[in-house]
Amino acid sequence: QVHLVESGGGLVQTGGSLRLSCAASGNDFGVTAMNWYRQAPGKQRELVAAFVDEGTGYLDSVKGRFTISRDNGRRTVWLQMNSLKLEDTAVYYCNVRARTPPTWSERDFWGQGTQVTVSS
Repeated sequence: QVHLVESGGGLVQTGGSLRLSCAASGNDFGVTAMNWYRQAPGKQRELVAAFVDEGTGYLDSVKGRFTISRDNGRRTVWLQMNSLKLEDTAVYYCNVRARTPPTWSERDFWGQGTQVTVSS
């Protein structure tokens, strides 16, 4: 089992910045993907940022403003959010795909979500 703890959300004015963190813990697991999703009220959850192959990928509306990063041990992933807009208001979720014993098959794990509210 992989346990994810998120932090860093809050209330910020338009144009401001926030940095989200997600720390993964557990016994004996191998991370294969680390992503950030968000879900605004009345909308479906959407992929915001991800590690893709050897690079990164972003939702078009956040390109140039958000940056995903992770530590070398793949136990922590961050989302730096700059130039925040009203439409960035959502609950942000950390997603980690990992292989866990005994089968070592891939499974998705989710953080508890952290609220990001952008005000004018």
